[in-house]
Amino acid sequence: MTTVAERWISLEGAVNVRDIGGLPLEGGGTTAAGRLLRGDNLQGLTASDVRLLVGDLRLRLVLDLRTEVEVRLEGRAPLEAEPTVRHETLSLLPVAGRTTDVAAEDILPWADDTRRSLHRHRGGPEVVSRLYAQYLRDRPDSVVAALRAVAELADGAAIVHCAAGKDRTGVVVALALAVAGVERSAIVEDYAASAEVIEAIVARLVASPTYAADISARPVDSHRPLAESMRLFLAGLDQEFGGPANWLAAHGWTQSEQERLRARLIG
Repeated sequence: MTTVAERWISLEGAVNVRDIGGLPLEGGGTTAAGRLLRGDNLQGLTASDVRLLVGDLRLRLVLDLRTEVEVRLEGRAPLEAEPTVRHETLSLLPVAGRTTDVAAEDILPWADDTRRSLHRHRGGPEVVSRLYAQYLRDRPDSVVAALRAVAELADGAAIVHCAAGKDRTGVVVALALAVAGVERSAIVEDYAASAEVIEAIVARLVASPTYAADISARPVDSHRPLAESMRLFLAGLDQEFGGPANWLAAHGWTQSEQERLRARLIG
């Protein structure tokens, strides 16, 4: 088992990138290093960052959870020029006028009384966990497609990222880890680790016109991921579906895909 400090990947152009290898599995063992990475916006990667990711870490797949609006506004990212790296854009959000997950409660089209109530009382773990559940209701196709792409990757590493690398990325990575059989407490700890760099995450996004308007009105601490948010989200899946794997199965995820993803992440 590795510590969070050992799993961070130091880059010049991103601040919330880490490897999910070394996490403890239920029944013993750990996830394999160099198979799945998680990160924030990759638009600012430098040439040395690209060499590290593509050369040393053998990155072969980028799963971008941002909206088409975000991708268009941010422009072409450095990794897109790499011929050995495949890209998939799989938004977790419905089409809306807002663009960032660091103010994610504001992005969703609050079309019913429940959503409007959440919007008025935004910020706590219960609200955030229900927001995460909304990702699954709005875009189950993107969630399943992301996990399927990781399961089918023949060689090298995949990275899942969004803007901040904590909300949309946090949900998809948590489901991947649950499929792999990672201990629930370790899934929660991995999610909450983004809090260690929240100041740097917010500073990067404030510097971008794409995201500045969404996050400037709220204090940095309001963006900090809390472990309780992920605990409540996973508990909700347990209660409603009998666990993350059953939610996936209800949306077309097969047993063979589950076995392939588990084998991919465990090694």
